[in-house]
Amino acid sequence: MSSCDSCKSKESCASAGTGDCAEQNEPKSLLFPSHPSASIKKVIGVCSGKGGVGKSLVTSVLAVKLARRGFRVGILDADITGPSIPKAFGLTESLRGDKDGIMPAITSTGIEVVSVNLLMENEEAPVLWRGPVISGLIRQFWSEVIWKELDFLLIDMPPGTGDVPLTVFQSIPLDGILLVSTNQDLVSMVVNKARNMALMMRVKILGFVENMSYITCGHCGERIPLFGGDGVAKAAAALGVPVFDQAGVDPAVTALVDAGKIESIDSDLLDRCTASIAELVHPD
Repeated sequence: MSSCDSCKSKESCASAGTGDCAEQNEPKSLLFPSHPSASIKKVIGVCSGKGGVGKSLVTSVLAVKLARRGFRVGILDADITGPSIPKAFGLTESLRGDKDGIMPAITSTGIEVVSVNLLMENEEAPVLWRGPVISGLIRQFWSEVIWKELDFLLIDMPPGTGDVPLTVFQSIPLDGILLVSTNQDLVSMVVNKARNMALMMRVKILGFVENMSYITCGHCGERIPLFGGDGVAKAAAALGVPVFDQAGVDPAVTALVDAGKIESIDSDLLDRCTASIAELVHPD
C-alpha cells in the first residue's frame, strides 16, 4: 500500500507538490545558510543559565587563546541587549557593508567580530527591541556577514533560555555548546535549565567551565575557593562531559577587559579549555 492510500484522495498529495504524505509529515529544518562567501569549520555557542557568571569573558579569552595557537577565529556577539565583546577588544568603529553583505570588525590580532554595539551610534544606548526583531538580527549576523575562512566561530549567547538561545539553536548549525557556571547551588540549578534546553533542542554539550572558582592569595599563592561545593562537577558527570577548566577571579584580567586590551592577556587562564576545544579542528 502506498503512503497516499491513507489519504482521502491521491490527488491531495499531488496538489501539495509531492506524491508522498510521509514527506509532508517530516519536520522542516529551520537552519539558515551562512553567507555564500563565508567559510566556517566549527561553530560553538558559549552559554550560561544566568547573567553575571563571566560568559563573555570566557568567550573573549577563549578566542584570544585559540588565535594564539594559529586558528582563525570569529565572535558573533548574540547578547543583543547586553553586548560586551567590543568593549573587551577595544573595538569602536562601526560595521560596514555593501550589496554583497556585512564585513565583520577585525581586532588587533585578527579576530573577526560582529556585535550590535558596532551598529549603534552610542554604545551606551539601550536596545529596546522586541524578541522577533532581536531574533532577526541574530539570523542576519549569521547569514549576511561575510565570515572569512574561520576555524572557529564562537557565539557569545545571552543568559537564560529565551528567544535568542532558541533562535541560535534552531537557526545556526552548532557543533556544540560550552556551558559556563559558577559553583553556587542556585547558579548551578539555573544552568541546568540551559543544559536541559540544549538536550531538548538536540544540541551537543561539549563540556563546562567553572568560572569564579577561586581567588589566589597575593601573599602565599594559595587558591581559596569562593563558593565551595561540587555542583558544576555533578552537572558535568550527569551528562558524561568534562569540566574543561576551573577559572579563578583575576583582577588583572578584569582590568584588561575594562581597558579593551584582552588580547594582551598573559596568564594560563582557560589554557586547558583552549586545548580541548582546539582538538575539535586538529585532534591530537
